[in-house]
Amino acid sequence: MPFYNEIEHCGLTDVGQKRSHNQDAFTVQEAPDREVWSRVGHLFIVADGMGGHAVGEMASAKAVQEIPLTYVKHVGDGPASALRHAFQEANAGIHAIGSSNPEFRGLGTTATAIALRQEGAWIAHVGDSRAYRVRGEQIQQLTYDHSYAWEMARRLGIPPEELGDIKKNVIVRSLGPDPLVQVDVEGPYPLEDGDTFILGSDGLTNLVLPPEIGAIIRVLPVDEAARFLIELANLRGGPDNITVLIVRVGAPRDAIATPGEGLLKVASRAVGKLFTGWGKRVPWPISVLMLGFLLAILFVVCTASDSKAWATFFFATAMIAIAFGVVGLFIHQRRQEPVVAIKAEVIPKASIHRQYSARIDATLVEQYLKTMLELKKKPEAREVKIDWPAYKSFADPGMKMLAEGDHFAAFRHLCRALVCLAVPFNKHHPKEESFRPKW
Repeated sequence: MPFYNEIEHCGLTDVGQKRSHNQDAFTVQEAPDREVWSRVGHLFIVADGMGGHAVGEMASAKAVQEIPLTYVKHVGDGPASALRHAFQEANAGIHAIGSSNPEFRGLGTTATAIALRQEGAWIAHVGDSRAYRVRGEQIQQLTYDHSYAWEMARRLGIPPEELGDIKKNVIVRSLGPDPLVQVDVEGPYPLEDGDTFILGSDGLTNLVLPPEIGAIIRVLPVDEAARFLIELANLRGGPDNITVLIVRVGAPRDAIATPGEGLLKVASRAVGKLFTGWGKRVPWPISVLMLGFLLAILFVVCTASDSKAWATFFFATAMIAIAFGVVGLFIHQRRQEPVVAIKAEVIPKASIHRQYSARIDATLVEQYLKTMLELKKKPEAREVKIDWPAYKSFADPGMKMLAEGDHFAAFRHLCRALVCLAVPFNKHHPKEESFRPKW
């Protein structure tokens, strides 16, 4: 059962540098055992609330509480149908609250969910929070922004970036404002060892570019990457709440890829992937039968070459393998259950809406080095309590590795050095918003 146990995740949310309260929310519903994994999977959700008087906190909290419950309730209808139903029920509940009280007018929230299952990842999405997948040296955006800018860009046939800041933050679809909502459900995206999914609110994605997110994910463990992304967004102003939820599938490791691996390790990983892929596509009794027939051919060859000892060995092992294969094939056929069709009205597709390079080169490393050095020289550095020994333990080897041309390792060290500066600087920054929620 691939990736049931091989999963690591980390979610963090932060109020940002200018807000007095946090209207973001996230939740993780991890399958407790193999039976639940095969039937339900792991579920991850990020929501970004909106509405006057901070009622957005109510909307996002309700979304992350109700969507998992409704999804599990309807998962027998198939993951796509269950996710769509869960989002629509959450929308109805949030809309009812917003309609019942004038104080809650405009209550709404974005919501983006990933359900990780045996067949792959399913994405459900409403709003402008985003889901990314980092695979190899690419970062792929798996969600479509339901914003005025993206809709206008689609109609004009141009990239959204070419529109500038025209109504960039205007959302055209969310949970709550209307009694009915259209939910984007796409998948399944097949899982590969090392795939990393990132869910982020616009407080992150408006400030940290996809190539940067991909590069950071590649060099840092998930917990460090989540913390660094939060601190980086705050360092760049943090005008909104910031939420990031990172999920990596596959064996735990320090990062997705470390350059300079030995040939033996690369070869063993390739062989492992080959056997894993073969096992997914070919039932084991067929594989055993094929082994038996191969041993039978070797028996014939040894008989023809008068190698009686080897001929006897291959004949015996061939008969055993064929017998096991035939019995296994019979048992395998008896255990097969009818495939339950997904009851969704339309079979979703697994789309990649945007794709960017996540390569780590000299330009990127020097950009972060410049940020680090500028931050270090700021006058506030004298007032902020910084752990200078920890900073130097990362900054010095980072600059040395940059000089040696090891951009991957240099970027990792500089990110860790930058965190040593960013955390105390961000804590030192006073909040600019002072109103209190009325509810």
